[in-house]
Amino acid sequence: MLGKKLVTAQKRGETRALCLGLGMVACSMMMYFFIGITIVPSYTKSVWTTETVCKVLKANIKDKVHCSQSEDSEDENVSHYPCLQVWVNLTASGQEVMLYQTEDTLERDPKCSYVPGNSENPKEVKTRIETIASNFKRYQTFPCYYDPGGTQTNVILSRLYPPKGLLFAFLWPTLLFTGGCLIILLVKISQYVSVLSAWQ
Repeated sequence: MLGKKLVTAQKRGETRALCLGLGMVACSMMMYFFIGITIVPSYTKSVWTTETVCKVLKANIKDKVHCSQSEDSEDENVSHYPCLQVWVNLTASGQEVMLYQTEDTLERDPKCSYVPGNSENPKEVKTRIETIASNFKRYQTFPCYYDPGGTQTNVILSRLYPPKGLLFAFLWPTLLFTGGCLIILLVKISQYVSVLSAWQ
């Protein structure tokens, strides 16, 4: 009687462990799919892949310049905020080009080097932009990214998804997938040992 209870409890434990392993594998597959349709296209689409050194030439704030969030936006969706324009000397080619914060900044508003969020406080945005401008004037030289192919003549300060960021994004689903596979493997080994013991 005790032996049957032990066998039943063992089977229940194996079933739960197997379900946990399969669940972990399924979750990792969903995470891989999500990363594949969101982060990977943005990473491969970016042409600013080569790092170089940029030197600030001028950093101007145009308070009354109206910067729209997108070219197709209607009047009610237009945001008004101080427009920071930073021009740098690209060390790799010696050209005078405009600097953007990220790839997304250029898509949202090609007139401004920095684009704040839609729901941010206007006073806080103005203070932040002034701080950013003063930092550019203080730190004249810094690393930036440019397009070695020449399709984009401007540069960006930082990439949305650098190679390290992409690897980090794949780290967690990989660990989850590996853990799930190990659990399934251990359950199968346990079942095999149990069957082997029963035959003996």
